[in-house]
Amino acid sequence: MKIGRLYGRDGLSRRTLLRGLLGGAVVAIGLPPLERFLNANGTAYAAGGDDGFPRRFGLFFWGNGNLPVRWTPTGTGATWQLSDQLAPLAAVKNKVTVVSGTKLGVPNSQPHGAGAAGVLSGIPLVLTGNNATFGGPSIDQIIANVIGTDTRFRSLEFGAAPDSGYSYNGPNSVNPPEPSPIALFQRIFGDGFTMPGDKPKIDPTLGLRQSVLDAVSADITRLQLDVGAADKQRLDAHFEGVRELEKRLVLLQSSPPKLDACKVPTTPLADYPDIEGRPQLQLKNQVFSEMMAYALACDQTRVFSNWFTHPVNNILFQNATTGHHELTHNEPDPQPQVHAITLQIVQALATQIAALDAVQEGAGTLLDHMLLLGTSETSLGKTHSMEEIPLVLAGGAGGKLKVGLHYRSEGGENTSKVMLSICRACGADLPAFGAEGGEAKDGLTAIEA
Repeated sequence: MKIGRLYGRDGLSRRTLLRGLLGGAVVAIGLPPLERFLNANGTAYAAGGDDGFPRRFGLFFWGNGNLPVRWTPTGTGATWQLSDQLAPLAAVKNKVTVVSGTKLGVPNSQPHGAGAAGVLSGIPLVLTGNNATFGGPSIDQIIANVIGTDTRFRSLEFGAAPDSGYSYNGPNSVNPPEPSPIALFQRIFGDGFTMPGDKPKIDPTLGLRQSVLDAVSADITRLQLDVGAADKQRLDAHFEGVRELEKRLVLLQSSPPKLDACKVPTTPLADYPDIEGRPQLQLKNQVFSEMMAYALACDQTRVFSNWFTHPVNNILFQNATTGHHELTHNEPDPQPQVHAITLQIVQALATQIAALDAVQEGAGTLLDHMLLLGTSETSLGKTHSMEEIPLVLAGGAGGKLKVGLHYRSEGGENTSKVMLSICRACGADLPAFGAEGGEAKDGLTAIEA
């Protein structure tokens, strides 16, 4: 079928379909928005283990920050000591690096939201009327674009009390986190999951779907000759998505590699109801953490984000008299209840780290072969401070980043420098992270191995 036949009498339009033949029947796929008929600008994101294990990345995010005066460790380098608020990390201290003293380079245009965008994307929050959105992808999706294309799930998002989360593919495109452990379990380990060495269950429709993609892709080259440079970029991104889907269909039809650490975790309960108005955050987080460790060990995904709690939440934590956000603003100093809540949050982070470290892989553990980042959208919640951003790095990314130390940025370096080092360590070899005041072109060399 000639490509010219696809345009109709009026040439290429937003209703154009690429068509091909499959078994005598016509199959079709639509085009992405193109500059020639949208009159809008747009670009496609592109980014280009030494130990033999796949690279992985995890994000643990919580809302409403911390108390910096009780968070920052004493001492620097390898002789540091855990602070009051970091005490729950004692059992994994040798596999953790804490970075303190960095600040965000983006404007504080909206309480909490600007900080989340600054930490996770390095790009100023985009505000249009009542709508607020990230101006680019969040760090988990930046990394997933590179290392997440060869697994069943490009990335997985979940959380004990997540709200909408901040996993952004780009402006106004969010990956919603799953709040139900049983729903996430069924998604990962239910239909479509195959244990290493087992014969895969073949979906008879996959071959047809893959053939449809093949048939449509045959016209790509001819189409690209008929559009400008900007539209060619859009088409490249669009069809890269098609090719990524095709690769995943192939993965579903093939036996997974031999993964000695792979096993199906215990099936979660059907529900974890609140107890006297208090959500079972620690229990849900423990279930999620163990489940995700085996999702990684079974190579179902290589990127995840745990949205433990969300900014501006008024969750009633254990032993708290009122909601978290309200306490950050209204509890008198030294804010003992805010401190107690932060300890519960760091305990949940420690649970996530320990679950990853409990899975043996080769001579090390799953944690050794990945990087887990723990952070929040602010430091001192009372003032929505965008200085002293809390950053905990665990695992070292297979030796790419140092562990077991505290780095103190006395000059208030851009937090994006840490994010750039993380991206590069996890396989996303970016020239820079962020934009405008949040841009960093150099990583934080002090934490790089």
